[in-house]
Amino acid sequence: MRGSRLLAGGVLRLCSRAGGMERAVVRAVPSEEKLSICLTLSGSLRQLQRDQTEPLSRALARISASATKSKKRKEPAAPGPPVRLFYRGQPVCEAASNAEAWQDGAELQVGHVRYRVERNPPLCAELGLPRHVMAGFPVCPRLRLEFSDPEHSRFTWYRQQPAAGGSPGGPAEQQWEESGQERVFTPAVGDIGLRLKLRCTPGDGQRFGEGRELEVAGPVEAGPGACTFDERHLYTQRLTVEPVIRAVSYNLLADVYAQTEHARTVLFPYCAPYALELEYRHCLLRKELSGYHADLLCLQEVDRTVFSDSLAPALEAFGLDGTFRLKDKQHEGLATFYRRSRYRLCSQHDILLGEALTGDPLHQEMLQRLSGYPAAKEKMLQRSSALQVSVLESTSDPSRKICVANTHLYFHPKGGNIRLLQISVALAHVRHVAYELYPSIPIIFCGDFNSTPSTGLYSLVRDGTISEDHEDWTSNGEEERCNMSLNHPLKLKSACGEPAYTNYVGGFHGCLDYIFMDSESLEVEQVIPMPSHEEVTSHQALPSVSHPSDHIALICDLRWK
Repeated sequence: MRGSRLLAGGVLRLCSRAGGMERAVVRAVPSEEKLSICLTLSGSLRQLQRDQTEPLSRALARISASATKSKKRKEPAAPGPPVRLFYRGQPVCEAASNAEAWQDGAELQVGHVRYRVERNPPLCAELGLPRHVMAGFPVCPRLRLEFSDPEHSRFTWYRQQPAAGGSPGGPAEQQWEESGQERVFTPAVGDIGLRLKLRCTPGDGQRFGEGRELEVAGPVEAGPGACTFDERHLYTQRLTVEPVIRAVSYNLLADVYAQTEHARTVLFPYCAPYALELEYRHCLLRKELSGYHADLLCLQEVDRTVFSDSLAPALEAFGLDGTFRLKDKQHEGLATFYRRSRYRLCSQHDILLGEALTGDPLHQEMLQRLSGYPAAKEKMLQRSSALQVSVLESTSDPSRKICVANTHLYFHPKGGNIRLLQISVALAHVRHVAYELYPSIPIIFCGDFNSTPSTGLYSLVRDGTISEDHEDWTSNGEEERCNMSLNHPLKLKSACGEPAYTNYVGGFHGCLDYIFMDSESLEVEQVIPMPSHEEVTSHQALPSVSHPSDHIALICDLRWK
């Protein structure tokens, strides 16, 4: 996302003359101590900050004094002009508080000048666009609106073309041609080489505020051709309806890991450098994720700034709301999105796995058992892994709730023992939420578990038990051995089965990601086929110019039994 153009002083710019009368713009938010009054006095733009609880008389006196203030004046100022506030033709009581007195549509009289009061007019406080856009890939603006919402705002896209008579290679005059009126715009092949501009006019359903314009920094570029997800979109063209739920789990490859010398030269040397850039990868991701029409979207390796600056605004435009959980002492974490037309968030129960082990009585027994294995305990507590747990309820039937869990476990190839401890803590926490806090609600548990189907973790999740003599307890040698039997009561199965791989890089490929579902309450309606091996390896491995991550998204449609 480009340095989004923060429209500082946006309120000040609203204070221009309109319809023959000056404007006085009042910003009053109940949760804030002060309100601001913006108006032009004696030819100068002024913004006054006043306590919302103070009487109107003091604010009017301040306006009168400001009307005569001059930076060059050294002698005492003359008395200011009379100032009065009217509402519906009647004087407003000057003993009333500012919060009550300054109503939309009121009239302020300062001497012989009259102002129309606009309280909390719709405002586009921030507007951002990507630096690069590609033909065939959606462009989603980043917005920060005040006193307005996207549904009631207007979005007008323009393409820039040379005016008639422009000379090739010279600074030809430009003209803009309207090309779309949707919040999300997808450039066509014919737009390649042209620049785009967006005008956002904020609205609240009754009023429109001042429009803001922003150009994309560069011209529309050509796309990469066929992508690994194009064929998959053929299976997800339509939104699902009750009782079907489309779930997606996807490790996005955090930019903090992709943008390193180690990533470029050791991990992904086969990937074109430009295809590792955040702007490029997220151009692909926006198209990929929007085309899945997911109801539930569990993402791993989500950069903190990417969530707020790019991912959440884009997915919000596609109908998804989301929550974010940062890992401990990391710059990336987990994100869970849900389709707001289908679900609303009831509660969140996120934890850090190591912190929960020592701080939650729920795990006291395991902590005591682990005290006999100090090396393994220390390794477990050092990990930054988190668990995101969201309880969602159906917008059409609030009694129908679901527990959605999302995690990313320890990555080390020899860390099977630590992952067993982590998943045990995670399962106990999910059981507490779905069996005790919300009795008998179904579970969908997604994530990058960094474990293949042959590991003890997969057996524990699927079968509900693992013995103390399983080989994974000594995965990192005798020093970290921590033999113990584990079990859980959840009835979980892998909704997408056991694909040949969900992670494909130069030196490794294997199935590490899963969507575990509650087999007692849910059944599989369809599993969206994985990309063909030819597609995955068309550029040797992942990520590539046609695929934005080193992982592949898992997608399935689940049905309530």
